[in-house]
Amino acid sequence: MGKIVIFGATGAIGSAVAKLLVDKGEALHLVARDEEKLKALSEALSASSTVGDVLDETLFERVAQDAGEVVNGLVYAVGTLNLKNIKRLSSDDFIKDFRVNALGAALAVQALTPALKKSDDQSSVVLFSSVAVNQGFKFHASLGMAKGAVQGLALSLAADLAPDVRVNVIAPSLTKTPLAAGLIENPKMAEAIAKLHPMERLGEPEDIAGMVNFLLSGQASWITGQIFGIDGGRSTLRTKS
Repeated sequence: MGKIVIFGATGAIGSAVAKLLVDKGEALHLVARDEEKLKALSEALSASSTVGDVLDETLFERVAQDAGEVVNGLVYAVGTLNLKNIKRLSSDDFIKDFRVNALGAALAVQALTPALKKSDDQSSVVLFSSVAVNQGFKFHASLGMAKGAVQGLALSLAADLAPDVRVNVIAPSLTKTPLAAGLIENPKMAEAIAKLHPMERLGEPEDIAGMVNFLLSGQASWITGQIFGIDGGRSTLRTKS
């Protein structure tokens, strides 16, 4: 039986995805850098795991070895939220954001492609972008560049790996996660940002997990090379003039 590999498994979105998939009876291999949190989650979900940071390029081959010969799905739920004016961004900022978001995703898929192609069913890869790529937000130069690279990567991979492996991208708007805490810890600011969305609320990890679950499933067997905005309508709708 093949496993689904989740990078960033101890994050808010990664853990929501993991819990949903386990409830469906999926076997998981979890990857995260926080050893204590990863051990607790792996034990709770009866999942195998690999500890490591995606900035360490040796991690990806270790994951490929630990996950087993067959992988049915890959979720790369790792990211950054580095919001600065262009004048304050250093080369290191740009490089780190690119390595965590885009290069890490590429290396994860590269390492796991042989196992993904051995799946009895069509396997699926889900990567993460951001609503900011196509909207253009202030202070998002580094993040927008890195996530834009994820979208370009996904389209190329979807072409390269078809028809054996499907590759799709989820582009969320602001979601209630520890990564976003600095933006939403002030209730008035959180409310103001929420009202920028036609649905007038911020995203929940479960909103994203539901779409990940769908894209990994056989119900999405004719979907590849797509970018899905799970964003409360922010990317396409203007309900207030």
